Amino acid sequence: MVYAPQSGKPEEEKEDFWNKVFHLVSCIPQNEMVVLTGDMNGRVGSSNVGYDGNHGGFGYGDRNADGSRILEFADGLNLVICNTLFMKQESQMVTYAAGLVKSTVGYIIVRQKDKAKVCNVKVIPNEECVPKNKLLVMDMQMA
Repeated sequence: MVYAPQSGKPEEEKEDFWNKVFHLVSCIPQNEMVVLTGDMNGRVGSSNVGYDGNHGGFGYGDRNADGSRILEFADGLNLVICNTLFMKQESQMVTYAAGLVKSTVGYIIVRQKDKAKVCNVKVIPNEECVPKNKLLVMDMQMA
């Protein structure tokens, strides 16, 4: 399992992390399915401008610099951020909630070629997998 660097870390540490993950994923044969998931410490936001092949247009909130880094990673490897493929109510999109602070920082990412297998992605609003982080699930049709 690979963990994203904690927010507040130096930029070079974040860049090094994403470069390593990029290299790791690029070594996986194209005929194999890739599913990346977890708290990636970035917000890709609701807009898919510039990333319409990687972002479905149904995100939450505003994009930040770390969200742009996630989108660039996805773009470079022909991946799609599955959370953004489905219109949902806020409660089924927010993966992190602490008081009044709400955001989506947890994602499920697959290859573009496997996007058609993804039937649904949603947050289970009343289930925390760790404090303040909601359970994120994906339904896939495996044929």
